[in-house]
Amino acid sequence: MSQFALFITVTLNPGTEDAFMPIIQENAAASVRDEPGCRVFDVLLPHGGAKDIVYLYEIYDDDAAFAAHQASPHYKNFKETTGDIVANMDVVRMSM
Repeated sequence: MSQFALFITVTLNPGTEDAFMPIIQENAAASVRDEPGCRVFDVLLPHGGAKDIVYLYEIYDDDAAFAAHQASPHYKNFKETTGDIVANMDVVRMSM
């Protein structure tokens, strides 16, 4: 098993955080619930920080599990519905 983690910094377009949060929370819940290879999917917000930054922490069993995540209906919905909301995503892959 080649488990790895992703730490993702999501920068939102101004004023879109209320639209983004239900979408990402559903994606996170469905990922852990429906994907055997997704071990963790946390949505994190900075304390008293900017409302336009959201952090994601995800753990996958291996590359195949991550590929399954990207092929899932909830991930595809996330990508389709957040195109005008997300300004940037910075992804860091970490070994475990």
